[in-house]
Amino acid sequence: MNGAGAAKLDIKYPCRWQYRLIGEDRAAMAAAVGEAVDLARCGLADGKTSSGGRYRTLVLDVPVADEAERLRLYRYFSSHPAVRVVL
Repeated sequence: MNGAGAAKLDIKYPCRWQYRLIGEDRAAMAAAVGEAVDLARCGLADGKTSSGGRYRTLVLDVPVADEAERLRLYRYFSSHPAVRVVL
């Protein structure tokens, strides 16, 4: 990293990108994914569940055309009420 902030990622587009969505309601998170992307072109799998069972992870593998699309999806999921954390 440089002093100006985070280092720019060297990503070759188009590519597949993976988001890990963490939230409480699997169905609501899956619905959010369906609103944002074409599920026929994506992979959506269950990830880990917290030890208490309250939080669960969905792993989304999606094709992105460019950085703008990758960041748009990140912002969408980050602002969605069903999603607590996006990794």
